Amino acid sequence: MFWANRPVFAVENNRSQKMKKIVIVVDSFKGSMDSLEAGHAARRGIERVYGKEVEIVVKPVADGGEGTMRAVTAGLGGTYVTLKVTGPFGSEVEASYGIVAERGLAVMEMAEASGITLVGQSGLDPASATTYGVGEMILDAVKRGCRDFIMGIGGSATTDGGVGMLSALGYEFLDETGAPILPGAAFLDRIARIRSDKVPAVLRECRFRIACDVKNPLLGEQGAVYVYGPQKGVKEEERELYDRKMAHYAEKTRDFTGKDMRTKEGAGAAGGLGFALLSYLDAVLEPGISLVLGILEMEEEFRTADVVVTGEGRMDAQTAMGKVPVGIARLAKKYDCGVLAFVGGATRDAVECNGAGIDAFFPIVRGISTLEEAMLKDNAEANMEDTAEQVFRLVRMKNTL
Repeated sequence: MFWANRPVFAVENNRSQKMKKIVIVVDSFKGSMDSLEAGHAARRGIERVYGKEVEIVVKPVADGGEGTMRAVTAGLGGTYVTLKVTGPFGSEVEASYGIVAERGLAVMEMAEASGITLVGQSGLDPASATTYGVGEMILDAVKRGCRDFIMGIGGSATTDGGVGMLSALGYEFLDETGAPILPGAAFLDRIARIRSDKVPAVLRECRFRIACDVKNPLLGEQGAVYVYGPQKGVKEEERELYDRKMAHYAEKTRDFTGKDMRTKEGAGAAGGLGFALLSYLDAVLEPGISLVLGILEMEEEFRTADVVVTGEGRMDAQTAMGKVPVGIARLAKKYDCGVLAFVGGATRDAVECNGAGIDAFFPIVRGISTLEEAMLKDNAEANMEDTAEQVFRLVRMKNTL
């Protein structure tokens, strides 16, 4: 046949034609399937084609944002802790984090304690919103023996520069009368003195790796207040005021720590929480997908894989800028793996992902339906299974020609 000795499918590698191992690493389909649910649905479809003759590995994944805590904890075989902490506006909320006991590792998302999804009917209030609950989560994990921390800091409701978190850890931010300042951004310019007498000594043994894709500095027109403040209730006419308050806090921090982190990339993340983590806890800020892939040792799985399957709810040109599927594809290509993606939907400009390492992508919706119908978990899983089966029937045909 004309095409018998030519590739009829985009998945190619330099290995034996016989498929031996497939690794499935699919991002969550938000509002529909989490990472593992999507991955196991794809696995079931592929098993209809290969049965047990091919090794199929399913791994969870996230990009440092929502879902990271559960993906990493599940991927490492950890357990979950739920506790009551101080929410962004002082009321008690339930927060969860993961623990991998044998590693002494805690996996957290700041949004569990201080996230914008916790804002009640009273609405956003940058003047008083606090990260105090984040510090309470950290202390709880320290008491349980954790010394290594991974934290995602997306989705915050706060603009307090991380002062709330630090206060929970024992740092004291005092005004001119020696009294602690009140929570929130409104009082940052009243800091006259900082003390650390009550900070547990064990905190110096802790290491913090922060999933952060934000590169904004702390101050100025590209900083925490000007760029992200409006999402958290800062009015346009208040931005200069709050930026000045943050600048005062930054100067006092520099004087106290001897380090100036104001211009560091990521210092402006989560309303300045990035700045606090850098300045007081010697944290390392890393791109979310790189951090997650590294901690889950994904490279070791890809080293022996023939095909890597990834995906997300919606694929577009932004995916090619470094979202989960492309982060996975780049690492997989290091080991000459073919890369397929299954997605809920794809825009025309999603073809840019083909140049970023994804050999082919396939929308899984298989018939006319409403968005609500397509996002129902049972429907989404069935669509994922059926699409994966048909695509891998083609892969198998190609590998036997």
